[in-house]
Amino acid sequence: MQENFLVPKMRPHAVSIFAEMSRLAVETNSINLGQGFPDTDGPQEIKDEAIRCIQSGRGNQYPPPHGFPELRSAISAHQKRFYDLVVDPDTGVVATTGASEAIAASLLALVEVGDEVIFFDPAFDVYRAAIDLSGAKPVGIPLTKPNFRPDIEALAQAITPATKVLLLNSPHNPSGIVFNCEELSAIAALVTTHNLIVISDEAYEHLWFDSNRHIPISTLPGMFERTITIGSGGKCFSFTGWKVGWASGPRTLITAVKAVRQHLSYVSGGPFQLAIAHGLGLPDQYFTEFRRDLGVKRDQLSAELAQIGMRVIPTEGTYFVTTDVSPLGYTDGFEFARMLANKCQVVAIPHKVFTESGQDFKEYVRWAFCKKPEVLAEATKRIRTIF
Repeated sequence: MQENFLVPKMRPHAVSIFAEMSRLAVETNSINLGQGFPDTDGPQEIKDEAIRCIQSGRGNQYPPPHGFPELRSAISAHQKRFYDLVVDPDTGVVATTGASEAIAASLLALVEVGDEVIFFDPAFDVYRAAIDLSGAKPVGIPLTKPNFRPDIEALAQAITPATKVLLLNSPHNPSGIVFNCEELSAIAALVTTHNLIVISDEAYEHLWFDSNRHIPISTLPGMFERTITIGSGGKCFSFTGWKVGWASGPRTLITAVKAVRQHLSYVSGGPFQLAIAHGLGLPDQYFTEFRRDLGVKRDQLSAELAQIGMRVIPTEGTYFVTTDVSPLGYTDGFEFARMLANKCQVVAIPHKVFTESGQDFKEYVRWAFCKKPEVLAEATKRIRTIF
């Protein structure tokens, strides 16, 4: 009897780095700054809405296949309110089990064997797994070091007749950059020239700092009709365990996503869909204060890691700070992360797990700052004991 029944194309994805590092955090009783989830809940009124829905029986049975109308209408209103995008709530929106399912469903709907999908490296590990599952070829374009900007010339050179989709992520995980208007315009020009489709992962759309405002690529001329935009209720409101995400865009593309998504999780999160719909209607003050609070934590962790001796990459968005650990004498982030867990009881994620070869960004480590200030302070206090 064979020992490994997993199909070859999925064997590289058999063990998630997040599962591995979370296990290590538990085994070593570490502070987990690896996985990107907050250690505090989001707004009480969103929790109260979920409780009301459960107690009144709303959403306790299967939701409509493509999401409750209330959620789809709230997503449509959100896109209009923040980005002046007109999205039909009936034909242009589909609810998903988190942003990850939206990514997988979009790829499975659009590409197959013989197609190529381009994305910028380092990248969220779900991207390669979903591309491999589809049978398409993943093509990673390294962001330029040391400050992780997109290389437009390298992108242009990577496009071939087989290229069908550009998978874009801004604000970008794991680097923490936000693509600016000039970069997005250059990308859009290549996309339209080569008639590509964009899957735009905007899970962190409300997590940008300073003047680095998030710009959806679908707002640029000629881009709405060729873009699937993906959002995350978990990232918007700090309820990552609820797994409420969505895809929105033109009817033609969303129809394709719907066709595949209904055969994945089918439906999920009934009461939580309705609660997130309520959250999307919160006043601007919520989103402003959410960013301000996270910005303070970003500044705290960035400053303390710099004081320890790491080179900190300025974080423009997301939950994450990226550091170069080579000034501390480590050239391999994986080695550094394992050492840190065992000696300091602090867990971070090495960037090399977010790349194909593991070599291009091997000296970089990702840290989650979406934790209480006292937790961040204790983590850096522990690290200082050996540096």
